[in-house]
Amino acid sequence: MASALQRGYATAGSDTGHAPDDLKFGVGHPDKIDDWAYRAVHVMTENAKLIIRNYYGRLPQYSYFTGCSTGGQQALTEAQRFPADYHGIVAGDPGHNRIHLMAGAMWTLAAASPLTAAKLPLITKAAISFCDAVDGVTDGVIDDPRRCNFDPGALLCKGGDKDNCLTAPQVESVRKIYDGARNPRTGERIFAGWTPGTETTWTTYFVGPTEPRRNEFWKLWVFNDPDWDWRTFDFDRDLAFADTKMAVINSVDADLRPFKARNGKLIMYHGWADGNVPAADAIEYFERVKLALGGSDLTTDFFRLFLAPGMGHCAGGDGPNTFDTIGALEQWVEHGNAPEQMIASKIINGVTARTRPLCPYPQIAKWKGSGNTDDAANFVCVMAPQAK
Repeated sequence: MASALQRGYATAGSDTGHAPDDLKFGVGHPDKIDDWAYRAVHVMTENAKLIIRNYYGRLPQYSYFTGCSTGGQQALTEAQRFPADYHGIVAGDPGHNRIHLMAGAMWTLAAASPLTAAKLPLITKAAISFCDAVDGVTDGVIDDPRRCNFDPGALLCKGGDKDNCLTAPQVESVRKIYDGARNPRTGERIFAGWTPGTETTWTTYFVGPTEPRRNEFWKLWVFNDPDWDWRTFDFDRDLAFADTKMAVINSVDADLRPFKARNGKLIMYHGWADGNVPAADAIEYFERVKLALGGSDLTTDFFRLFLAPGMGHCAGGDGPNTFDTIGALEQWVEHGNAPEQMIASKIINGVTARTRPLCPYPQIAKWKGSGNTDDAANFVCVMAPQAK
């Protein structure tokens, strides 16, 4: 909100109707779950516009929404449910496929059981070493993990378990996490996998915790049983039940034609090194929108996805992670200049150490072959080679 105020905007925010960071607020109050899922931001938006009208004597000329993580989910909810609320929307690292995100986290916690936190940096170091130069530039960042066939089997211990290698169960565990959550009975994919280069973040969610993140969702909202044991989860019956009962918390509708029809513009970005929500899930949503809209040209004229190599969840990471999405959105909405790239910066101790263009998916930034590889001016956006 402070950043928006500094740009001269009238600004509003919402706690979506609850303050504590737990899910007890929804027990016995499905209306409060609706508030959290979609209604609160919409009501905030309508009231903010009326307050602006009463103070300035007119409604705002342009309205923009920006959010990351759950805020990214809220951004997509606005585009999907309330296409008239905003002229432009920024959705960062969205946790929009919420039910399957949490089911995937549950599955991954079980799959990660052989791993130890001490060995995760070893895997990340090996993954970066193997994948770094695939994009033609050795800079300590994996540009697109899908283009690299890193196999953790390269770290297999030869003579018993040691600190600098992985046991066979640990190798298989990492392979499963990369591949993504699958129904143990049918093999059907439940949720996207986490990519090579994210391993050191797994301690927050998979390696160390004794129960899945947001386990309260299943206990309190789905099964109404505070004593429910996550180990009893049935990926056929229980996931289908949750998909039906709690569909309101998802923001997965790919039909954005009403938003487009109002000349709305949507920028979605995602960090490739995001260990919270995998970037592959954002790609899957973008591809579904393309299918729903009828092709790439009918999608990219109002919706563009930017993937940030080496960036973590909404921020951080080893790659350039500071970029101006609102400025790009203003140019698109107000002047018709679609973002062909966004310049991202890596700032260390207040000093810009590297810049790199972020390109609209499926393009990638390619080094021209000469000039400083820490300068965005020496890169050009090109179509990505076919992922291996």
